[in-house]
Amino acid sequence: MSTTDQRKSPGMVQLPWYATGFRGDDLEYALGQITPFSVRYGALSYMVYRTRDDRYSMLQIIEFEHKYDWDRFWYGDEFVDMRAQCSGWYQVPLNYVWSDLVTSGSLPGATTFAAAVTQGNGS
Repeated sequence: MSTTDQRKSPGMVQLPWYATGFRGDDLEYALGQITPFSVRYGALSYMVYRTRDDRYSMLQIIEFEHKYDWDRFWYGDEFVDMRAQCSGWYQVPLNYVWSDLVTSGSLPGATTFAAAVTQGNGS
């Protein structure tokens, strides 16, 4: 077993999405609707980013304590149904990456975008 497998810290799933023609807004809405369901499966936090330079490109990031919780969400009825209903809205294959956080930081006293959204102040 590698040292990565032995880590006790949560992991982050990064799932890049790329919308098909004229479906960027639809996919953004769908990801905004489905991602909060991850909490029902044990997610500790979640974010969805939409690239400013390429409005068809999005990144879904969800933090889980255990990878099997991600697997339960990925194969759960809600996410399976979303992928089926929106199947023409994004390019396939969808390839997620399970990652360990190496470092993070922020300016002391600064309100990050994620914190602003959580507090209802985001745009």
